[in-house]
Amino acid sequence: MLDHVMSRWGVLVLCTLSDGTHRWGELRREVEGISEKMLASTLRQLVADGIVHRESLPTVPPHVEYRLTARGRELMDRMLPLIEWIAVRADEIVGRDPVAAPAGSAPAGSAPTGSAPARGSQAIASTAAAAEQH
Repeated sequence: MLDHVMSRWGVLVLCTLSDGTHRWGELRREVEGISEKMLASTLRQLVADGIVHRESLPTVPPHVEYRLTARGRELMDRMLPLIEWIAVRADEIVGRDPVAAPAGSAPAGSAPTGSAPARGSQAIASTAAAAEQH
């Protein structure tokens, strides 16, 4: 469950749902960069974990809503302060002092474009943007 909640997409979906109930299309638009396949997978995992409730309403066309469960709201009460802390310190975290890096590791920013540090900074930026909305 921790992997689902703390994944890049899990965090962003949960942040979006912390604002209230959302339909599929709303989540797709608000969680910038997520593919339909990844949104479906993330929601399926969070529903199975009891963090998100999925409600299918008997209408034509189909109407499906997603919202946090009581467990999900409790989780976000604890997680949003951490996300806000990261958002405030994002530049400091991404541009950390290479002297503080473990011995034998490459200095921050020395990896080529598209590498893990660059993706990490993008994830922090996305998370920071989501946290600023709260």
